[in-house]
Amino acid sequence: MRRRDFISLVGGAMVWPVAAQSQEATRPYRIFWFSTQTQPDPFLDGFRDGMRARGYVEGKNLTFELQYAPGDPEALRQAISEIKRGKIDLVVSSGPATRAMTAVREVPVLFALSGDPVELGIVKSLAQPGGNFTGSTFLSLELAGKRVELLRDIFPRLSTLIALSNTNHPGEQSEWRATREACQKLGIAPVYVPFSGPRELEAALARAANIHADALLVFPDAATMVHRASIAEFAINRRLPSMFGWSEYCEAGGLASYGANQKATYFSLATYADRILRGESPADLPVVQPTNFEFAINLGTAKLLGIDLDESAILFRANKVIE
Repeated sequence: MRRRDFISLVGGAMVWPVAAQSQEATRPYRIFWFSTQTQPDPFLDGFRDGMRARGYVEGKNLTFELQYAPGDPEALRQAISEIKRGKIDLVVSSGPATRAMTAVREVPVLFALSGDPVELGIVKSLAQPGGNFTGSTFLSLELAGKRVELLRDIFPRLSTLIALSNTNHPGEQSEWRATREACQKLGIAPVYVPFSGPRELEAALARAANIHADALLVFPDAATMVHRASIAEFAINRRLPSMFGWSEYCEAGGLASYGANQKATYFSLATYADRILRGESPADLPVVQPTNFEFAINLGTAKLLGIDLDESAILFRANKVIE
C-alpha cells in the first residue's frame, strides 16, 4: 500500500461516526491531561468537545486531571510519579510532554505530536504502534515543501529564506531536508538556523537577525508554538514575511500558516480515547496523520509588512483570513 493511501485510510478511521460512539460510558473514568503549554488551552477544549460528543460528561462519568508544566522539568517528573501511583485510565499528552511520558508503561497514552513518534521511540510503526502509545502526528514532509511554495506565492521576490528549527524535535532533520529540496527547486537559498530547546530560542533569533534574508520559515513544534507571539513580533520588526505550521501562529501575528487544524485533531483524538476506555489496545490503533489542512493569512500583518493581498489570488485560496 502506498504511503498516501495508508494516510487516507487511517485518517478516515479516525473520524469515527459519533452516533455509534455516543452511548453513555458504563463507569467513571479518569483522564490525565499533560501539557508543557499553559492555560487557556484550545487543544483541551477540542478534546473535551470530542469526549462530550461521545457521551462523556465531566463530573458524571469522566474526570480530567490537568497538569501543565511549561519549562519545568521537576513538574514533569512529579507528573510521571503521580501517573504511576494513581488510578488513571488514560493519559493524553502533547509535544515535549509526550517525550517525558516515554517512561510510562502502566497506562495507555494518547499523543498529538508535531514530530515523528517512530524516531522518538514510542511506537514501532505508524501502522502498528505495538505498545501503550498511539495518537496523531502532525509531521508531514509534503507540507514542508508546500509551505515554501505558498510563501513564494505571497512574496514573489523571495530569494533567501531563514529556516528556524528546534533540533530537539523528532523528525526535524527530515523536515529540514524536505524544506531544502523545495527551496532548491524554486531557486531559493535556505539558511538553516537551528536551536536546541526553548532556552536557546532567543540566541537563535539573535543569529537570524544578522542574516540578510527575505523571509522567515518556522518549523512547527511545541517550543515555537509557546513562543509564537515573540517570533511573530521578531519577523514583523525585521520586515520579514513569515510562514508557520498552524493557524495559532497567525493569530499571534504571523503572516501565514499551512497545516492541520489542531483543535479539530484533538476533537478526533477523542475517538481513540473512547475506544481505549472501552477496552481496545493502543498497540492495535494506528497512529493517524491529518488529511485536511488549512491555509491561514493574517491581513493585519501583511499590511504592516507592506504586502498588498486585497486583490491577490492567494487570498482567495486561504481557508482562514485574520483581519
